[in-house]
Amino acid sequence: MSRIRFNGKFKGLRLVCAAGALMTAFPATGQEGSLRGTVGDTYMDSTLRAGRGMEAAETPRTQYRPTSAGALPDSADEDGTLFPGTGSLTAEDPFPPLDRPASTRGSATAAENENRAEEAAAPSQEAEPAEQLDDLATGTARVGTIDATEGIRPLPLRTNERVEPIEGRARRTPEDDPYAPLGLRIGTFTVVPTLEQGLTWTTNADSSPGGEEALLSETTLRLNAVSGWSRHRAVLNGYGTYRKSVSGDDVSEFEGGADAALELDLRGDLSARAALAYAARRESASSPVAIAGVVRQPLRHTIDGSLGVEKAVGKLRLRVTGEVSRNQYGDARLDNGDTLSQSDRNSTLALVRLRGGYELSPALIPFLEVEAGRRFYDEERDSAGYARSATRLGARAGLSLDISEKLSGEVSAGWVAEDFEDDRLDTVSGLALAAALNWSPMRGTNVRLDGSTTVEGSTDAGDSGSLLYSGTLRLERQMRSNLTGDVALGAAWRDYSGGGHDLILSGEASLTWWLNRYAGLTGRARHERQKSNLPGRDYEATSIFMGMTLQR
Repeated sequence: MSRIRFNGKFKGLRLVCAAGALMTAFPATGQEGSLRGTVGDTYMDSTLRAGRGMEAAETPRTQYRPTSAGALPDSADEDGTLFPGTGSLTAEDPFPPLDRPASTRGSATAAENENRAEEAAAPSQEAEPAEQLDDLATGTARVGTIDATEGIRPLPLRTNERVEPIEGRARRTPEDDPYAPLGLRIGTFTVVPTLEQGLTWTTNADSSPGGEEALLSETTLRLNAVSGWSRHRAVLNGYGTYRKSVSGDDVSEFEGGADAALELDLRGDLSARAALAYAARRESASSPVAIAGVVRQPLRHTIDGSLGVEKAVGKLRLRVTGEVSRNQYGDARLDNGDTLSQSDRNSTLALVRLRGGYELSPALIPFLEVEAGRRFYDEERDSAGYARSATRLGARAGLSLDISEKLSGEVSAGWVAEDFEDDRLDTVSGLALAAALNWSPMRGTNVRLDGSTTVEGSTDAGDSGSLLYSGTLRLERQMRSNLTGDVALGAAWRDYSGGGHDLILSGEASLTWWLNRYAGLTGRARHERQKSNLPGRDYEATSIFMGMTLQR
């Protein structure tokens, strides 16, 4: 038993000796060495496989410098090492720190470590490339910081990018007015047709002092055309309205008209304007020359034409315009079935206007205008024996405005007179007012003011006629993209040469709700009232319209 025990002890002693020899050949540097840095593959191959300890450890290593700031702590112990008790490594240390050469290991101070940390925070141009630093790692590649963009590889491009269409069509943008009509392209003009159909209920079908209630079918067709020329401009407008009684007072009438305007830019300082208009409507029962005891008032045709040339001489604006206005009346139908001719009321007015203005600024041009002309009646004397042909004279002062797209138009005031050939007729004269202003205070809102002065003739014996002052203020508002509104206020004053007068007031409001770009529902209400100091001329009329509007 003792022999067996001895042999066991002997074997244990041999194992201890062998372990000591191995420890002598390979010192336990893992417990003594610093933990700083990483153990490279090169060192492991040279030491563990080839059995080279001190010789491989003494091979100079490339100095390690961290890529980003803050990789090393700011504090160190008194001997300048990162970990206490590791600053006394000698040259026999098989694992020298990789952040300094082998020749200086063991003698680094805290100041040197601090300097190295600052150099690592701000790499110089002499810093080793990232590829060389990776060789010192244990197979893990160091990733650069966000601000160190040189070492960052770009992301691969997407392979599923959207392919643009072959046509190269740009992306569509939302329309400013998605319910605006597109129009029809006819030659160089864009034509917008509009059809309005509905029912109108009115308390006074013919706007007469004794008018009756009626339900009318009302159809209106409008055409508007604008040229697409680059230098000149042309505008064409036309409308027609037909009313027919469905119940109540018997009404069957038509009214319509058309007008055209042409602006020509002949040269930089010379331009020309031409206009032509036609209107046909039945004489109103409230007209001062209305015929009593008739089934139907006569139809009145009006033709207006003008041609003018304007020239700029420095800041002066000179214009000459010729105008012609023609009034022609049809026959009136009496209650007994006979007809009454109105040919003695047919007349033609021809006159010339001269205007001179001075440009205070491109937006403000005050002007003075004079006119002279002659009114010719087709028949030398009317049915009462009066020679009504007359000489027309007038003068006015005004202001022309053109403030970008906000305000444009002109206003004027002056005096007008018509002196008849027949001495028994007094001269018709008075204040002449005119206005045509467009104002857009904000997008989608338009305000228009129209005013005029008209010399009206008469067929009564000894009556020279009257002056009619009329004005309309209209507000148009696009409340929503598919909802538009319109409000209009009108006033007229008729001054008879014999001392009488009429006051006509009117108001109208309408709404259109567009179902789409081509169709909408329209509602309209109107009230009109006339007061006169002459007997039998007062009346009131209220009407309501409901229908549908179609446009293209």
